[in-house]
Amino acid sequence: MDITGEERIAAPRDMVWAALNDPDIMRDCIPGCQNIERLSPSAFEATIKVKFSLLSATFHGLLTLSNIDAPESYTLSAEGKGGLAGFARGSADVVLEARGEETILHYRAKAELGGRLAQLGTRLLDSTSQRLAEGFFSDFNTAVVAKMAAD
Repeated sequence: MDITGEERIAAPRDMVWAALNDPDIMRDCIPGCQNIERLSPSAFEATIKVKFSLLSATFHGLLTLSNIDAPESYTLSAEGKGGLAGFARGSADVVLEARGEETILHYRAKAELGGRLAQLGTRLLDSTSQRLAEGFFSDFNTAVVAKMAAD
């Protein structure tokens, strides 16, 4: 499944870039994120709880950054195991476009689910994935603007 979109953020690109690399902001914005810890400048370990209709799963896995072109773009890849529920893997290409004092964050994400999760059906998985992506980018936008106002 492919998910694309953009988010207009009322903050300069450097500030948005810094927030995209801040584990505390990411933890607060990733829906269901219980923990995120930086392992290296380009790798994080995370625990995320996701609800798909009646099935809830807690995923433990790695988030890695690649194709880094600071402060303009990167690819965020994730792979996690959810025990009996199955696995999730995906990636998102993120591009930051500076527009004066604002930043347009463009994203294109793909996700793949396996195990019991894959048996739920494409429509349910697509709508849940879309909802999670939109929730993250909306919460991220709010967090960046709040951090800018506080600084």
